[in-house]
Amino acid sequence: MPSNLLISCHRLLKEKHLTIAFAESATAGRVSAEFSLIPECGDILKGGIVCYDACIKQEVLGVPQELVEKYTPESAEITRELAIRLGNFMKADIQVAITGLTMPGGSETPEKPVGTMFIHALINGNHLASSEVYKGTPEEIVLQTVDRLAKLLIDELS
Repeated sequence: MPSNLLISCHRLLKEKHLTIAFAESATAGRVSAEFSLIPECGDILKGGIVCYDACIKQEVLGVPQELVEKYTPESAEITRELAIRLGNFMKADIQVAITGLTMPGGSETPEKPVGTMFIHALINGNHLASSEVYKGTPEEIVLQTVDRLAKLLIDELS
């Protein structure tokens, strides 16, 4: 069941007649799925691309390999690129990309521990970015990220 924060975000997007699309890595489609559970989601949700593996970020969305090698697949820089490149596949007023580390085995470091999540949104061409470190299970980290995105959008559009 979507959180009250996400439902409020959906309501605001609907009131403003804004559409949204996603490029999801660490959240693996969960943000799109959460939006899809809200009544009248078809008025705002365009769709999403799951780009969990770096090869999808590169081969499908066109992120240069050099950038992935320089910054890692889970980074603010790659998340920004994904948000920008998503527009080549889906036209929406808001393009959101999410990467991060919900469990060990990625590019975690002491400076970027498991729980680090990156969000980058393009809202009618304006950039909005967030980086947070969450605690909990992988699902708890993902759901905290969903709520962080909702809050970012509400704060930006209110």
